[in-house]
Amino acid sequence: MMRRVPFLIAAALWAAGAAAQHGAELEHANNNVDNTASLQRGARYFVNYCLGCHSAQYVRYNRLAEDLQLSEDQLLENLMFTGERPFDTMSIAMSPEDAARWFNAAPPDLSLIARSRGTDYLYTFLQSFYVDESSPTGVNNAVLEGTAMPHVLWELQGIQEAVYEPDPEHEGEEHMVLDLTTPGTLDAEEFDDVVRDIVNFLDYVGEPMQLERKRLGIRVIAFLGVLLVISLMLKREIWKDVE
Repeated sequence: MMRRVPFLIAAALWAAGAAAQHGAELEHANNNVDNTASLQRGARYFVNYCLGCHSAQYVRYNRLAEDLQLSEDQLLENLMFTGERPFDTMSIAMSPEDAARWFNAAPPDLSLIARSRGTDYLYTFLQSFYVDESSPTGVNNAVLEGTAMPHVLWELQGIQEAVYEPDPEHEGEEHMVLDLTTPGTLDAEEFDDVVRDIVNFLDYVGEPMQLERKRLGIRVIAFLGVLLVISLMLKREIWKDVE
């Protein structure tokens, strides 16, 4: 299956082996932080696939359980596997020194990644790994060339290879197409849902208060609506005898 990446790269630049970040037309994540079930799944995927290397140190487990409507038993059983206490933050055991030695760079904390990069960036990035035997991890990424991150979701998505085709709209340039050469355990739609759940969780992590802010906003708008109706009725009553 060919996956077309809306991503332009000059042929000469590719031949020179430049490992730099290229501008990419990002796909829309279409995530929804009001979807509690999606946040719960995203939290599970994050713990299983991301938390080994990436922390989310600005989020506490007990706050996570409260916002995601999880009991303490569900929290301990599904999201806490290293003996943390419920009021601890989502930290990792790997030291920055070990991370730099193993990956050439310490994996960043992901607490604010959705706010700094945007959900569309994260969604497209997680979709865009491809085989690159020159990379220490064996993969590269169409959104962030030269990334040190391995493709942790490869079993779910499968293995993609990069194919370069002439771009009919830009003479002398090529566009990248990702060809799924080895299918994963999930089909394309199922994998999209997994990635969207992870991105949704990271969006929540970037600003946990947004859930309460949106709930409060709905209550405030409802209150103002009722107040408007009462005010109109009162105005009508006061002015009914005035010609």
